[in-house]
Amino acid sequence: MSDKNIKILQLCYKPPYPVVDGGTIGMYSIGEGLMNNGCELKILTLYSDKHPFQRELMPSNYLEKTRIEGVYTNLTPKVFDALLCVFLGQSYVIKRFVTDEMKKLLVKTLRAEKFDIVQIESMMMAPYIPLIRKYSKAKITFHCPNVEHLIWQRIVKSKQLNIFKKWYLKNTALNLKVYELEHINDFDAVFPTTDVDASYFIANGCKRLCKGVPIGFDNVERLPDVTAQNHTLFHIGSMDWFPNEQGIRWFLSEIWDKIHETMPEIKTFLAGRNMPAWLRNGNWENVNVVGEVDDSILFMSSKNIMIVPLLSGSGIRIKILEAMSIGKPIVATSIAAEGIMYENGKNILIANTPEEFVKAIKLLDSNPEYCKQLGDNAFKLIQEKYDTNYIGKTMLNYYNQLLEK
Repeated sequence: MSDKNIKILQLCYKPPYPVVDGGTIGMYSIGEGLMNNGCELKILTLYSDKHPFQRELMPSNYLEKTRIEGVYTNLTPKVFDALLCVFLGQSYVIKRFVTDEMKKLLVKTLRAEKFDIVQIESMMMAPYIPLIRKYSKAKITFHCPNVEHLIWQRIVKSKQLNIFKKWYLKNTALNLKVYELEHINDFDAVFPTTDVDASYFIANGCKRLCKGVPIGFDNVERLPDVTAQNHTLFHIGSMDWFPNEQGIRWFLSEIWDKIHETMPEIKTFLAGRNMPAWLRNGNWENVNVVGEVDDSILFMSSKNIMIVPLLSGSGIRIKILEAMSIGKPIVATSIAAEGIMYENGKNILIANTPEEFVKAIKLLDSNPEYCKQLGDNAFKLIQEKYDTNYIGKTMLNYYNQLLEK
C-alpha cells in the first residue's frame, strides 16, 4: 500500500489543539508527523469544561487538513457514580468518557468514509472499539500515552492520603488495571510512548504488535534568544494532575528548606494551570507561584534549572522533553525521567532523595560550564531521537507492516 493512500481517523479524549500540556503535545505531534509523511488525517475528539474545544484558536490550515470535530462531555466527577463503580468492579475512569453523542458522530463518520487506521489516543477511548469494528474494517491502533493504572497505583503509595482516599484510589487502580489488561488485545497494535511501557504490556499479556514510539518536536534547531536568570529553579506542569501536585508538595516540604539553607540566593518559580489553594496561599521564602503562563517556552527559557520531583506517573514526561528541546539543564526523579533515552550525568541529573536533589542543584548552580554542557547535550538528544517527522515516519512504517498483513 502506498504511504499516501493511508487514511487515519484519530480518536482523541481531549482536543489536541491548542497545545497546552503533555497530552496535547503527544496527540498533536504524532498527527503532524503522520501528515508530514503523506497520511490523510481526520480527527474526532471529546471535549469538556476542563479541556474546551477552541476552534477559534486553531489555525485555518489545521482545521482544513484535519477536519476536526468535537463532542462535549461532562467529566466532572460524581461521588455516587464513582463509589458505585468501585462496588460493581467497574472503572469509573473509563466509564465517564463514554457518551451517546460521540457514538453517533463516530458511526456517522465511519459510514461516510473508509479509513485504513483508527488511531485511539488513551485507554479512555477503548469502549468505542466494538462500534468501530461494526462499521469499519480499519485496523485499530492504540497510541498509548502511559499505562494509566500504574499512575494510580503509585499515587496510592503516597503518604499524603487519608484512609478513605487511599481505599478509594486503591480500588480504582485495581479496577482500571483489570480493564486495561483485559482489553489490551482488543487493538490490532499498541504503541506506547516508551519502551518501558511497551515491555510492561508485553509482560502482562499483550499479544499484538507492541512498540515504543516517542513524542516528536518540530524546529528543535531553533533556540529562544532569551537570557536566563541566574540562581533560579523552575517547574511547569498542570497542577490539576495529581502526580504534579504530589511532587511539588514533596519538594516544598522535604527539599526546599535544605536548598534555601545552603543556597539562600536561589529562587524557585512554579508555573502551570489550576494551581491549588494551598500553593496560591502558601508562603515560602524565595518561592514564586506564577500560575498559568502565556508562553511555556518563553517562561522556561527565562529560568535556569528545571526540577521535576515526580513520585508517581507513567508514560513519558513531555515537559522534560520540551525543556530539553531548548537546552535546559534538568534535575528529575527516576520516575519523572522514565522512558526517556537519557544518560544520567550527561543530559540530565537524576535525584531520588532530598539529599540528592540538593547535591545536584548545588552542582549545577555553582558550575555554569557544566550546567550549559548538560543543557547542550539534552538539546542534542532531542535533535537526534525526538524529531516529529522522524517519529511520524517510524509510526508509518509500523502502519504499513500492519496493513500488509
